[in-house]
Amino acid sequence: MSYALKIYEVFKDDEERAKVLSEAFAKLEERYFHVENVATVQDLKNEGLRLEKEIEKVRLDLTKEIEKVRLEIRETELKLTKEIMESKQSILRWLFGFWVTQATFVIGVIWVLLKIQ
Repeated sequence: MSYALKIYEVFKDDEERAKVLSEAFAKLEERYFHVENVATVQDLKNEGLRLEKEIEKVRLDLTKEIEKVRLEIRETELKLTKEIMESKQSILRWLFGFWVTQATFVIGVIWVLLKIQ
């Protein structure tokens, strides 16, 4: 039962006064929020605790995800380091072969030139 109706019941002996007062309270009730929609301190504490738990869960999930990404980065780094070392060795082998071939060619040219003279 609304307050406007209660006031009307109390003042129903004076019909006019009861009507004016009940209308005034009815307008006040329409204008202002309803008490059942107001959060209590306990509601706010409970919501705060719920949010803290949710934040902690998200923090743990992110920590796990970050560790997983760090592990993947380390594995990729090791793989790339290995590939770089293999490339260096391959280049050194090719350079050695190139310089041996060059030296052989130069010695051959010098030998031919000395034979011609």
